[in-house]
Amino acid sequence: MTTEEQVARYYTHGSLERTILDALAASGKDIDNLAASDLSLIDEFHLGWRAATVELGKDLGLLPQMHLLDVGCGIGGPARYLAETYECRVTGVDLTEEFVEVAQALTDRCGLDDRIEYHQASALALPFDEGSFDAASLIHVGMNIADKATLFAEVHRVLKPGGRFAVYDIMRIQDAPLNYPMPWAETSETSFVETPDTYRTLLTAQGFAIEQEQSRRELAMRLSREMRDKAAVEGPPVLGLGVIIGPSAKPRMANVFEALDAGIIAPMQIIARA
Repeated sequence: MTTEEQVARYYTHGSLERTILDALAASGKDIDNLAASDLSLIDEFHLGWRAATVELGKDLGLLPQMHLLDVGCGIGGPARYLAETYECRVTGVDLTEEFVEVAQALTDRCGLDDRIEYHQASALALPFDEGSFDAASLIHVGMNIADKATLFAEVHRVLKPGGRFAVYDIMRIQDAPLNYPMPWAETSETSFVETPDTYRTLLTAQGFAIEQEQSRRELAMRLSREMRDKAAVEGPPVLGLGVIIGPSAKPRMANVFEALDAGIIAPMQIIARA
């Protein structure tokens, strides 16, 4: 089994759409009349959650006429937020077929299907022509991709000259072991966490110019503490990443928070220009 097949199998739930809709209904949402904001507690599968997506959108400088490529779109949370907020077009791609199906179904329910479309594809072989997009995003995806050079080359190929590329990944800050499972991998076999320096080097080698680099560690730590404190009092939330990850969410999130608190990893945002 290839690494991509292992990654897709890891993220496949089996009945994810039904599970999400049931959780939304249990939380009091009208699943027949959803707004993108109704999904914000469940579809932002990255450290920093919606707050990090908000900052990323600002730094990308999106405008209504732009077409954004969201690489590794998951179930479409950032794509829906960015399309709705900036009135731009978004195309999402993801390796996991079920994620793509659920992303489209939820987007249809939110009435955003005229602005967003999704495709099942590998980030290492994007099914688009050169210069197809005005901007691109990669949100907590690189940890599953060993060949980041090809990843960045593909994004550069499909971007128009001057297009911005926002990378928001978990990166290694200290040379210390990570405990598994993590939210993105069961074992180290499909985990490829690299340093910011590696990202900078590889992005530059593929023709990108680095415009901005920013750690979102403090934001993620503050929000994670607030989440844990709230859960300690009220119990696990009805809407949360546990709906997507399943029963193993608790140890996975505990491991990532431990590494975050210890300063081994940090969610880092890099803005680069093609």
